[in-house]
Amino acid sequence: MTIRAASPTLLVIAKEPRPGRVKTRLTPPFTAQEAAALAEAALADTLDTVARTPARRRVLVLEGEPGPWLPSGFEVVRQCPGGLDERLAAAFAHCEGPALLIGMDTPQVTPDLLTVDFTDCEAYFGPAEDGGFWALGLADPDPALLRGVPMSTPRTGAVQRARLAGLRVRDLPRMRDVDTAYDAKLVAKTAPDGRFATELARLAAAGR
Repeated sequence: MTIRAASPTLLVIAKEPRPGRVKTRLTPPFTAQEAAALAEAALADTLDTVARTPARRRVLVLEGEPGPWLPSGFEVVRQCPGGLDERLAAAFAHCEGPALLIGMDTPQVTPDLLTVDFTDCEAYFGPAEDGGFWALGLADPDPALLRGVPMSTPRTGAVQRARLAGLRVRDLPRMRDVDTAYDAKLVAKTAPDGRFATELARLAAAGR
């Protein structure tokens, strides 16, 4: 795949999919092991999509250890200590030039959604259904734009979007994060051929 000069660094912030450490809001109805299996499938789908998207660099910002779900072509950097705002800010601090950051919670993303061009803008913002955001892109990755933003609240997205005031911003489509079993069902329907949907169907067939 040809990489354009304007292609940004693509950042994925994620946790190692270990039982009891990821997607705890899926429990119940799922067990901790099943929630981790769903998290691994979501992460694998996300990384596969990023691997197929033009990029200057592909960086996994990870809490935990890499596993067999990590494809080739990714740099791995450790998440720093602190709150999520500090960890997101530190992820951008690893970048020189334009960067787009996403999480592991939207396995329905596509290369088309992640193929962004900063030629005529300075930021991209992807709002999430729960009031947060699923994507943030910065032409000049200034960590100060994230520090102090209250994370995991219904107003997270609004506060982060306000931080971009004065920049030329392009808004990406609103997406649904996978936090609950209800979210999981809706997201799987939008990407029925992915690993996440396949794993959810397997669990449903087993009575979950």
